[in-house]
Amino acid sequence: MEVADLKILFFDVGGILLSNGWGHEAREEAAKRFNLDYAEVNSLHNFIFNVYEIGSITLDEYLDTVIFNHPRDFVREDFKDFIFSTSVELPNMLQWLKEWKKDCGFRIISLNNEGKELNDYRVRKFKLHECFDAFVSSCEVKMRKPDPGIWQLAMGIAQVTPQQCVYFDDRMMFVTTAQKLGIRSFQHTSFETTKKILEDLKKENLK
Repeated sequence: MEVADLKILFFDVGGILLSNGWGHEAREEAAKRFNLDYAEVNSLHNFIFNVYEIGSITLDEYLDTVIFNHPRDFVREDFKDFIFSTSVELPNMLQWLKEWKKDCGFRIISLNNEGKELNDYRVRKFKLHECFDAFVSSCEVKMRKPDPGIWQLAMGIAQVTPQQCVYFDDRMMFVTTAQKLGIRSFQHTSFETTKKILEDLKKENLK
């Protein structure tokens, strides 16, 4: 076996398979629906969300800082339900990947930034076990992209070299970080382009 035989596909989740877990569009919608000061919410969110994503605080603690720092005329559970409801499946990619994985010949591992409660919900709700063999999530490993350590940890878990991996992300900054580690990486821009790349990788692997 050659050392560089392709073994692992690493995938981001938000922006490729699902909407972002709690992105700015969702926060803007929450501000309208719950009559919040979006500028204040966004400022506090930017201050603390990274801490939530690496698993250092819970979703409730995040909400204590960002939302329930004032008396509100709505209850916490309603707001949490709204947060979860903003996670939706993006067209085509997830269902196609679940089918493609069955005979693609690769292990596929999620490598994503996500807070624990959101991550757990998304894995269950969208049956992500059907397309991923493992999950390297920021909330569990206490590191988040673009920290190079999260890719290095993922490769250690999978027992592969950078040359044996391919990485997909919708954010160019994260693609570039992975490339600097020697991982062949692609920016996801559409279902059709990523599908073609994956089909080409499968053919390349069968040679």
